[in-house]
Amino acid sequence: MIVTIDGPAGAGKSSVSRRLADEIGFEFLDTGAMYRAIALKGLRAEVDWANVDLLVEYAKSATIDLSGRAVILDGEDVSHAIRSQQVTEVTRYAAGNIGVREELVRLQREIAAGKDIVTEGRDQGTLVFPQAECKIFLTASPEERARRRVGDLAARGESADFQVILQRQAKRDEEDMQREVGPLLKADDAVELMTDGMTEVEVLQKLVGIVQRYQHA
Repeated sequence: MIVTIDGPAGAGKSSVSRRLADEIGFEFLDTGAMYRAIALKGLRAEVDWANVDLLVEYAKSATIDLSGRAVILDGEDVSHAIRSQQVTEVTRYAAGNIGVREELVRLQREIAAGKDIVTEGRDQGTLVFPQAECKIFLTASPEERARRRVGDLAARGESADFQVILQRQAKRDEEDMQREVGPLLKADDAVELMTDGMTEVEVLQKLVGIVQRYQHA
């Protein structure tokens, strides 16, 4: 069974999706980490972001291992590095690159084949796994998402201004929704969950309930 969880940046998808997978005994696929890993690879190589073909080559040559709790890029644990604000700001170049997206979508489908898996991202229920048995669209208000992002960065020792994060987030939302391939969309058959004012435990309980309804349907 495939469970897709899509939604905008800062909705808390990654952490609660992993917890959901643990709770129901499924594997977990963080597709956002894959795009961040390619962005990090480009950043380290000081790539010209306008050189779309070179970024595709990076995606094709990269070895990304998400089988454990860590994100392993070319043999290195980059779990912490890919969450930096610097990587966040350039991930759009990887996410908006058609060739990169095709390569990573192929890899995502390969990873999920024949498995019970929770997969999280922007286009999982619409583009990557349109046949998924359970689709969820997890979201929150822009202000709530910005507050969470500021808190996440503070926990990592990075200071951030709320208004700056809010503006960057709005820009990223617009880019995600207008992307030529794999835009941020709610699948017609997805269940929407608005998480404003909810703790992660409360969100997890809601998600488990949604999945169980589909499992027993």
